[in-house]
Amino acid sequence: MIHLNPEQRVFVTERHLATLTTLRADGSPHVVPVAFTWDSEAGVARITANRASVKARNAGRTGDQDGHRPRAALCQVDGGRWLTLEGTVEVVEDPAEIAEAVERYARRYRQLQPNPERIVLRLTPDKVMSSTYMAS
Repeated sequence: MIHLNPEQRVFVTERHLATLTTLRADGSPHVVPVAFTWDSEAGVARITANRASVKARNAGRTGDQDGHRPRAALCQVDGGRWLTLEGTVEVVEDPAEIAEAVERYARRYRQLQPNPERIVLRLTPDKVMSSTYMAS
């Protein structure tokens, strides 16, 4: 599990959007703006999404021929500050985790309307890249 340094932890709690890059079946990148939350205890980023979205379909793939989970990159930028979390991504349909993601989203951004098609994309980073002054 990766740990963010103090500056990085603050940055991922400020109200900013990010981009999420997932890979299509042909290997080409699919990049979309997203809101996300960081769970420092679990070491994961959560993105709420509609189950029929392209990002959810990309994250829900079974992985490559070696059985590896799909990978994704989440990048937040604010002026000269930036942070990228790169790692595996998976679709989570567990109601408790969806509720937790919605609660965390409300604290960071705004309250979401109920959506029975909502799922969570859970990114478990194994690599963190950031602007120089936020580096570990």
